[in-house]
Order: sequence, then C-alpha cells, then structure tokens
Amino acid sequence: MKIGELLKNGKYSISFEVFPPKTDANFASVRTAVREIARLHPAFMSVTYGAGGGTDRYTLEIAREIAREHGVPSLAHLTCVASTRETVAQRIAEIRAAGVENVMALRGDLPEASDASTWAYRHAVDLVRELNATAPELCIGGACYPEVHPESRDQREDIRYLKEKVDAGCDFLTTQMFFDNALLYNFLYKIREAGITVPVLPGVMPITNARQVDRAVKLSGSFVPQRFKSIVDRFGSDDAAMMQAGVAYATDQIIDLYANGIRHVHVYSMNKPAVAAGILRNLSEIIGK
Repeated sequence: MKIGELLKNGKYSISFEVFPPKTDANFASVRTAVREIARLHPAFMSVTYGAGGGTDRYTLEIAREIAREHGVPSLAHLTCVASTRETVAQRIAEIRAAGVENVMALRGDLPEASDASTWAYRHAVDLVRELNATAPELCIGGACYPEVHPESRDQREDIRYLKEKVDAGCDFLTTQMFFDNALLYNFLYKIREAGITVPVLPGVMPITNARQVDRAVKLSGSFVPQRFKSIVDRFGSDDAAMMQAGVAYATDQIIDLYANGIRHVHVYSMNKPAVAAGILRNLSEIIGK
C-alpha cells in the first residue's frame, strides 16, 4: 500500500525504521528484529541503506519481506550521489519488480574520493525527477531538516531547495530526528508559508543509552534540550533506567505531536523491538483513534 494513501486515514498512527546489517553475519539477527517489529503492526516500516556505514545489499530484500511475509507496507531507501544513470535505473527496476510501492529518495553521503564532475546525480531532487519520470506509480518520499540541512547557508535557502524537491514529485516528507518539538512546529509554519503542502512525518529517535547522544548529534546536528541532557546525566550510567527514560521521553514527544495536530509519527527504532514495543505500549489508548 502506498504511504500517501495511508496518511489520508486521519487516525493516529506510527511507523518504524529499520536498517540492514553491516555484515552478512548479522543478517539473521536483523531479520529477527524486523520480524518482531512487524508483529507490532505499524502503519509501515522503512528500510535504510544502513546507519553509520551499513550495506545496501539487503535493503530491498528486507523491504520485500516486510510487505510480502509480514503484511506491513514497506518503504525502501534509495540514494543517488555519484551513481551512474544505469545503476539507478537498475535499482528502480529492482524496486518495481519486488513489488515495493514506496521509495525514500535521498542524495546519500558524499564519497570522499570521487570526481564530482562525472556524477550523473548531485542532489536528491535529481533522483526524485528520475523516479517521477520512469516509475510514476511509486510513492516518493523525501527528507527534510527542521534544524536546517548542515550544508545549507540558512533555513531560507534550505526551504527553497526543499520546495524544489517537492515540486519535482515528492508525495511526502520525513524529518531528521529532533528532540525539541518547538523546532518542528516553527519549521512546519515556515514551509507551509513557502507553499509546501505535502504531508510531513516527524522523525523521533528514542535515545536509550548515553552513547547515542553524541552520535545522534554528530550525525544530525540536532539540538539537545537541557531537559534531555539532565535525563542522560542522571540515568545514562544505568542501562535499564536509561532505556525506560529514553522511551518515556520519546513517548512524551509523540503525545505532544499528536496533541498539536500531527497524525503520524515516524520512529527511528534502531532495530530494537523492545523500544518499538515500549512506545506502542505507552500509546495503546491513542494509536488508531
């Protein structure tokens, strides 16, 4: 099922993101985690190219399995930077052949040693245009940054590029992680003023161990409120306590989002079924209403 259609439901819903294994040896454990999260019946599940250097080898295989074996709509991530047109065309053909209906169109991390003058794709908007032209039946998602893309000069420039991407054919947007909902509300106001009207799915990452904080900030540049820093300072040395506190903080974020008119939230569950289950347990009387 297409995510664009799911978002028209009008009920409170939640989706989870998983990532493929970094090595072949870890594939069985990732598959088990994916199966357990799918059993929670989220609105959909997205599959990345692998967090922090993971492989894209299993991305489509996992996305296909989520949809076909577990009956949960899936979203496959696809990156384009430094790829040839032939490579991207092949990947699009594989996505279509697998029956996956949803694609997250991303630029991807810039390669350290590559001649940019030879690239067929430089930005995510190039991939969105390609998908829209060659596979118009697919539902296309794009990424956005409530706190400004790290390579943009300012938010005004960032939103201008975002509108270009949406106008090229994005059906919905998913935000980078954030820990202060006020930043999202401010961002939503600005993009609506700029004429961006597609659905925006807030991305929430539950931080369940202290080491994740520095890593999350490094990857996303996210602002960490003092309230959350205090939680990490107090409970970060106790794994069980930090897990509970992190799930509670993420749940609080989600409830506030729902209370302020957001109907769907995307959770970066980091292949942790216990985290996904904990959040859903906290929302048991809200989801689906």
